Amino acid sequence: MAGFFARLKDGLSRSTQKLSTGLAGALTRRKLDDAALEELEEALITADLGPAVARRVIASFRRTRFGREVTDAEVRASLAEEIAAILAPVARPLVLDATKKPHVVLVVGVNGSGKTTTIGKMALQYKRAGKRPVLVAGDTFRAAAVEQLQIWGERTGAPVVAGAQNADAAGLAFDALTRAAADSADVLLIDTAGRLHNKAALMEELAKVIRVLRKQDASAPHSVLLVLDATTGQNAVQQVRVFRDMVAVTGLVVTKLDGSARGGIVVALAEEFGLPVHAVGVGEKAEDLQAFEALDFARGLVG
Repeated sequence: MAGFFARLKDGLSRSTQKLSTGLAGALTRRKLDDAALEELEEALITADLGPAVARRVIASFRRTRFGREVTDAEVRASLAEEIAAILAPVARPLVLDATKKPHVVLVVGVNGSGKTTTIGKMALQYKRAGKRPVLVAGDTFRAAAVEQLQIWGERTGAPVVAGAQNADAAGLAFDALTRAAADSADVLLIDTAGRLHNKAALMEELAKVIRVLRKQDASAPHSVLLVLDATTGQNAVQQVRVFRDMVAVTGLVVTKLDGSARGGIVVALAEEFGLPVHAVGVGEKAEDLQAFEALDFARGLVG
């Protein structure tokens, strides 16, 4: 994990830089008076932590440090503590239910968020842990997504259930669940389309996939993971709202933190929705997707 923390810190460096610039501006006076707190609040909002988080942190600073001389290091340490306190309740790894054979994971999100890659990385990690994953290429509109998943399947030795272009995703999911159950697979990872511009059609498709899965297993899907691209910043908040309306999202995975100065969005999402953040991604390799650790993330973010 130490190696991942270094990569996370490195990946968050642009976010840290953005936050540091704002903090430096707010703390030129050194005394935490109203003006400094106002600038600090602005710096937090600009760093994508969102207004609710900014208000919460400023209220805490006002209670504990108002009117005092503070150093940059003190403010950073306090900020890391506050952020870790917001993140701790949502830092929960995805735990497979051993009584479900397979544990069905429906993976949703807009196109380009990193769903397919996330599924591949998860499959590899499950495989290394001695589990048996089965993958479903349910984004049948994008040939590239199907090919990508098949490459991950070869890499991991996990079976991939795929159909023809534009095949019925629900039918595929049903066949895959039948096969995975017969093979006593541990986990079924289902990729889905993410064409948000046509929300009604996407909603109907996801609802149909769930309906059809439930004909076989009334409790499926056991997890619904929403994959979010950190580079979209505050737009991720809207994506959570939209997908939560469509399906009962049970947890989040945040990808591409290494390509973004908007890592603060993870804190904003935690404060607003309280949904478990199962994992964060900071690169292309399988080991670049890891369980989310609140304190590591908070420390990495504030540098």
